[in-house]
Amino acid sequence: MRAAVIAGVLAAVSLVPGTALASKDPAPSYGDALGNTAMETISYGPSRSQAMDVWWTPDYSKHPAVFLIHGGWWSSGDKKYMTEVTRSYVELGYTVFNLNYRLSGEAAWPAQRTDAFDAIATARRHADRWNFDPTNYVVVGFSAGGHIAAAVGTYGDGALPGLKGVVGVSPVISPLRAYTDGAASTDPNRVKLRDAAIKLAGGCEPKGKCSRVWASMEVPWHASKRDAPMLTVHSDDEFVPVTQSLLLKDMLGQVGVKMTVFTEPGISHSAPLYRQLGVADRVQSWIQEQLS
Repeated sequence: MRAAVIAGVLAAVSLVPGTALASKDPAPSYGDALGNTAMETISYGPSRSQAMDVWWTPDYSKHPAVFLIHGGWWSSGDKKYMTEVTRSYVELGYTVFNLNYRLSGEAAWPAQRTDAFDAIATARRHADRWNFDPTNYVVVGFSAGGHIAAAVGTYGDGALPGLKGVVGVSPVISPLRAYTDGAASTDPNRVKLRDAAIKLAGGCEPKGKCSRVWASMEVPWHASKRDAPMLTVHSDDEFVPVTQSLLLKDMLGQVGVKMTVFTEPGISHSAPLYRQLGVADRVQSWIQEQLS
């Protein structure tokens, strides 16, 4: 049943009139500081938030892809802050889809996960336009975006067509753990993350009628044997603790799905962690292994 839901979501996406994919397409922007590279911004849904930048190499061959999901407490952030990361993956030969999505102030969960599915479906439907191999891609998320990426990788019975792996950089794997940690902490970031999770759930706490949405947000509870392999990275002492990823690793391990978790010294979170020496290289090597 849940696998059928995925299929329905992916099949239901239609192009929005007036987007870059409509009949009067604006010309893609070529050579955007990367030589033989094209870039355009397209809409995958009716909201202004439902947009993504697409970077690709117009060389008539099929390329594996990286989908990037920015962080920002689910309530802020923008794809423009992922431009440097986007360029790094384009330089490695990938087609890159850099996503915006509806933030929690516009729509409660599961809108963010649905947006990620819709963006992927749009990309797969128009794969030829962007020289994208729709059978070969990964999803990479940072912080709250890591939660969305992991939720995509574990949704339903797994096996989203073409998805070969999920990466989370400081991912919020367990909003419930963030909720309880924030209640017992004086760390302003943990308190803020707790409030952000409540806002994501539509403003309600994990009890009574709100229990269902919190259960939907809780990634480890959705582990299944057909899920994509995962890689996550945390700092040893950041406010999103590695214990969240270890919860998921344990659940995925019970159903035979490989998950790699590593930590780095310090307190850096999300993009600053990714920029630490060796972290991006390790993530990129793992992605190459999944897409080879």
